[in-house]
Amino acid sequence: MTERRIRESSGCEFKRCIQYDRDTDEPPSIATATALARYFDNDIGSTSTRLYDYIDPDALDSLFADTHRGTSRAEGTVEFSVEDATVTVTPERVEVSPDC
Repeated sequence: MTERRIRESSGCEFKRCIQYDRDTDEPPSIATATALARYFDNDIGSTSTRLYDYIDPDALDSLFADTHRGTSRAEGTVEFSVEDATVTVTPERVEVSPDC
């Protein structure tokens, strides 16, 4: 099921980009960790790239969670660097691409 939500393409200098479409009930932090593991050719359970070394996973999830009143937050984007890659998180997907 996860394989259908991950797309790879060529990026800068023929390095690949990963686009991971997340389910609405999947936390952004889990989707980001999955996309990063795929980008670095690691298994999600044994990856050496730890998300919390680069961003607070709870804070990332909170940015895309409903408000305390139960309404959706305004659409937004979070972007940060992990090693030689740029990670872009939106409400629908996570993209990991090489720094160019």
